[in-house]
Amino acid sequence: MTRTLMKGNEALAEAAIRAGCRAYFGYPITPQNEVPEYMARHMPRAGGVFVQAESEIAAINMVHGAAGAGVRAMATTSSPGFSLMTEGLSYMIGSRLPCVVVNVMRGGPGLGNIAPAQGDYFQVTRGLGHGDTHGIVLAPSTVQEIVDLVAVAFDLAERYRLPVVIAADGILGQMMEPVTLPEPIAPPPPPDWATTGAKGSRRVISSIYLAPEELEQHVLSLMRTYQEIREREQRWEAYRADDAEVLVVAYGTAARVARSAVDRVRAQGLAAGLIRPITLWPFPTSAFERSPRRWLAVELSAGQMVEDVRLAVSGRAPVGLYGRVGGVVPSPAEVVEAIRSVVAGEVVRA
Repeated sequence: MTRTLMKGNEALAEAAIRAGCRAYFGYPITPQNEVPEYMARHMPRAGGVFVQAESEIAAINMVHGAAGAGVRAMATTSSPGFSLMTEGLSYMIGSRLPCVVVNVMRGGPGLGNIAPAQGDYFQVTRGLGHGDTHGIVLAPSTVQEIVDLVAVAFDLAERYRLPVVIAADGILGQMMEPVTLPEPIAPPPPPDWATTGAKGSRRVISSIYLAPEELEQHVLSLMRTYQEIREREQRWEAYRADDAEVLVVAYGTAARVARSAVDRVRAQGLAAGLIRPITLWPFPTSAFERSPRRWLAVELSAGQMVEDVRLAVSGRAPVGLYGRVGGVVPSPAEVVEAIRSVVAGEVVRA
């Protein structure tokens, strides 16, 4: 198959069209602006709908409407915009509607900057908006993986009737790498619950349950779905982990740096390995049944994923943290030093 050199954001957009996405809604925000730019040109050619909404709030509610009609729908944004979308995501979870939302994370809090960061980890993994909410969260680390996970995201969203978030970052959105694009598929037909307006059908989609007992049963049904997802959908990559004395845990761009650092310390005689979560939720706890002497979380935040690492390790070994914030990306040499420090029993932190 032919490989094509593509920017991450544009590869994402093309992969979504090829996966049968036919409704895209978004609002400009750096560093994901190439996605709506690409969609504006190519979505109409595919017979789909592109709308630049007046805000991120409007965009996610347009996604809500399209998803309710049974269309594969997507929105993309970056960190401040994702904050604005979370209310709509909660409504979609309450309504059991599938969609794909991409957060190309940038530095924060507040307006922050447009550099790559992972400070939205809590926001995407602890609950998508108010209420007892969860959505599956996928974390690519290469442009090819962005392409591959888009189709997976749509399939998972429809399987569980929940939003799926792709958590990328500014580097992955802007970098260029060769990719192999999948063959286009036809959009699937509307499911039997969709509000298509078909003659003779009356279907209502809502997240309102005014009776407490009725809402409780609805939430308990969601909880059963969440548990099924935890049991079936954990994804991760283990790299040089089988004999590792110290295991680094990192995702996205941070995992690319950590992988280089692992190779460097291996060349220096230290048995290090890498666990790369691909699902941030459900967190891949099954990957943590190993028994190294030390663990080290490396992330582009002040320490958020490290909490899930500590829960997964469950006190069996010390867990250190090396994090950079504000859009600063550590070098492999910095991570090498952090690995050596944690092996020596020193406190490692951001």
